[in-house]
Amino acid sequence: MLEEGRKILTVGDYLTLVNDSLALIPSESIVVVGEIVDHRVSQSKWINFDLKDEEKDAKISCFATVFKVKTPLEDGMRVQVVGYPKVYERFGKFSLNVEAVEPVGEGALAKAYALLKKKLEAEGLFAQDRKREIPRFPSRIGLITSSEAAAYGDFLRILNNRWGGVEVVHVPVHVQGQYAVGEILGAFEQLNALQERPEVIVLTRGGGSLEDLHAFNDEAVARAVFQSDVPVVVGVGHERDESLCDFVADVRASTPSNAAEIVVPDRREILRDVELSAQRMEDVLTMELERRERAVERAVSALGQFIELRMQDVRLTIERLSHAFDRFRLSLVATRQHIERNQEVISHAFLSVFERLKQGTASLIRLFESFDVQRVLERGYSIVRSGGSSVRDASKLATGQSLQIQLARGSVTSEVTDIES
Repeated sequence: MLEEGRKILTVGDYLTLVNDSLALIPSESIVVVGEIVDHRVSQSKWINFDLKDEEKDAKISCFATVFKVKTPLEDGMRVQVVGYPKVYERFGKFSLNVEAVEPVGEGALAKAYALLKKKLEAEGLFAQDRKREIPRFPSRIGLITSSEAAAYGDFLRILNNRWGGVEVVHVPVHVQGQYAVGEILGAFEQLNALQERPEVIVLTRGGGSLEDLHAFNDEAVARAVFQSDVPVVVGVGHERDESLCDFVADVRASTPSNAAEIVVPDRREILRDVELSAQRMEDVLTMELERRERAVERAVSALGQFIELRMQDVRLTIERLSHAFDRFRLSLVATRQHIERNQEVISHAFLSVFERLKQGTASLIRLFESFDVQRVLERGYSIVRSGGSSVRDASKLATGQSLQIQLARGSVTSEVTDIES
């Protein structure tokens, strides 16, 4: 029989007590390192795996969601896990609720890198047809790198040596360590939110191990490069170094110095190009002037020949006109003499015709006056109208119909009272 005085708890209450005790463990300051075994994903949401001790025969069950753990995982990877312990009441199973997972060691990082690269490539983040061109002569450049790194000094030195007068908006960040990813993401957000955004953004750092370059292989950083409204140039490490950001970037640079060489031209090369262009333009202009000079000479020669032919035609025309004028002058003299001889006959005939026309006109005037309506009205007649039309037949009228009677001076309105046919 159990001793009296012991506290009796239900299973649920006991597990609550256990979980309350486990909650006292400072989870944020404890990182558990081990090897992943029995990794599986359920319903594309829930991640379950066991974390096995690499030396002792010990393991712990881990649970996570795909929303919190972005790093691709698989069996055999060595990782470090941050989470809090809990016993699930329903199953009575102890588990570590994972908040963050990070690969440890070159092998695990290489596996995570390969898995994430495959995933992003399948989504089209590396596609060439979506990559944008950067401006040839940018006036404003965004720079994301550590202000204490050699890459920062190399980039600015090469930039100023090649092309001066460029405004550099530098957002200092850690390029490795626990703060690197968050600061790089914030830098992209800051540069894209500027009212006067840069024309190109450069993300760069010096070389290092796969672990040193971990921030540039982070999925969130790669997606920030992809989603940037401003074209991005990524120059990480040395020529042999490759990061996921390199593949996502619009333009990939092999080193920080190469990034500076890509974003601005070399003023000496531009000067040489300008000189060559000026020389070519001068040569083309000289050839064009010579061609046009020859064309003008040919045109002047042709114009001279044309003018000479026209002058010959003009001289011939003048000679013909001179002969014609002489003949016309002689004919005019003869005509004048003939008119003078017949002037009296013409005058008499004209007066006779004029008198006949005058008498005929007077007869027509008397005839027209006899037809003048006003003269008829003056003799006592009148004009009867009905509805604007003249009345000629009494049988066409009706009793009570209104009539308008026009007299020699004035008019009256009357009404039909009696009709006699």
